[in-house]
Amino acid sequence: MPVLWRGNRNYFEGTSRVTVPVNTKNTAAESATRPSLGAQLLRRKPIGQMVSEAGSSEGGTPLVRSFGVLQLTMISVGATLGTGILVILGESVPLAGPAIWISFVIAGLAALLSAVSYAEMAGLVPVAGSSYSYSYATMGEGMAWVCGWCLVLEYAVSVAAVAVGAGQYVNETLAAFGQFLPDAISQPPGDGGLVNVPAMVIVILAMLLLVRGARESAWINTAIVVVKVGILLFFCAVAFTAFNAGNFEPLLPMGAAGVSAAASSVFFSYIGFDAASTAGEEAKNPKRDLPRAIMLSMVIVTSIYVLVAVAAIGARPWGWFDGTEAALVQILHEITGQPWIALVFSIGAVLAIASIVLTVLYGQTRIMLSMSRDGMVPKVFGRISRRTGTPVAGTLIVGIAVALAAGLVPLGALADATSIGTLFAFALVNVAVIYLRRNRPDLERSFRVPLYPITPILGTLMCAYLMLNLGADTWITFGVWMLVGIAIYFGYGRRNSKVAALSEQDYRELTTRAVSPEPVKAANS
Repeated sequence: MPVLWRGNRNYFEGTSRVTVPVNTKNTAAESATRPSLGAQLLRRKPIGQMVSEAGSSEGGTPLVRSFGVLQLTMISVGATLGTGILVILGESVPLAGPAIWISFVIAGLAALLSAVSYAEMAGLVPVAGSSYSYSYATMGEGMAWVCGWCLVLEYAVSVAAVAVGAGQYVNETLAAFGQFLPDAISQPPGDGGLVNVPAMVIVILAMLLLVRGARESAWINTAIVVVKVGILLFFCAVAFTAFNAGNFEPLLPMGAAGVSAAASSVFFSYIGFDAASTAGEEAKNPKRDLPRAIMLSMVIVTSIYVLVAVAAIGARPWGWFDGTEAALVQILHEITGQPWIALVFSIGAVLAIASIVLTVLYGQTRIMLSMSRDGMVPKVFGRISRRTGTPVAGTLIVGIAVALAAGLVPLGALADATSIGTLFAFALVNVAVIYLRRNRPDLERSFRVPLYPITPILGTLMCAYLMLNLGADTWITFGVWMLVGIAIYFGYGRRNSKVAALSEQDYRELTTRAVSPEPVKAANS
């Protein structure tokens, strides 16, 4: 039976592995049997085929399965717990008053609605493509491409935008020693700079670390996350020495509407929990550990946010936060009177940026690897080095592109549009859970969304609500970004799609025969 992949590929049928001989030439007859555009956009990739390909590459070298639940959890925490917590209280406390901690809980619960859907899908389809692969398995190639293009916005563009802030914090660190970098080389274009050198350096360092190996990158990220968490716990310890319970009265000065508005504002501080789902092919026991890592990361991040909010309000009345930038640094400076506090938090901010850049850049390279397998992007993104067990070429291409964007391109509104791309991907994952529960109830699930179908429906509605609350300019920018993605699909993906290369008969046979495989484990696990 002729099948789309060159050479021999294995796919799962039940618990046994079936080897399918394939044609190695793309003949005119095959091109003639390609489906119509509408049919191609709706073609789904069988889950069994996805998982059987997991870890393979264009050259046949697999990714290395070296991540346990600790490393996977730290990947999600590293991608989520960023510099936002250092400044977000100054923006959100005036909206909610002392009840800001309730806003963090509400936002955490809203994010949890999508997180549990990610946990179910990550355990069911433990591959590197994250929501791109989930969409391909449930909604077809067209929606998968849209989701994949949104993920480029969520990962590559957002990490460039985050790296831009490195210049400011590097200067704050140097200021403690009476030194500084001139704006021309420390600020982004459009903000008085010509090239943002710190931003480019931090991306390049992360790129080189990822090229070296995923295991080394994961351990370094774990160490950075521990330092980040330690700095925030240090803030809480100092802030509680000046705790005044009277600062929590009245609890709701702005009413329930203020708490809701603040929850919408702080929701974006939770984005990043999905990063662990891109490590599905490098986890020792992905079906077990991926759901655990996603849920653990949500518990850790929410607990830290609530603790920081309570400590901050206890230390200063809520009116003090209005118009205050870097509220945490200000509180510590006022309590201790020590100038080195700013130095500690500036170093912490640089580490926070480094951790986000490292984990999100990692996720982007793995998503591109999955898209490459499907013919959606060039094969170079799917080549894995025999020496390092990482997609070296793809990592270099993505890393250099992100570094140039961070250092030379005024991202502006494009960075703001990342929120829509992220929320859209979240919504698709919720829909994917509903689809597979209805159409494939037989599949073995290592984690199940509680209160189905209420939870994924609420998750989808929450994402839609937050998307609609974003400004018109953001939507216009997002629309332009999607038009560019559509052009790329018709220019490359439409012609090179491997699922579309299947004849109708072969596609139907694979779709009906492929079922969920057994969990994939590392040889030494």
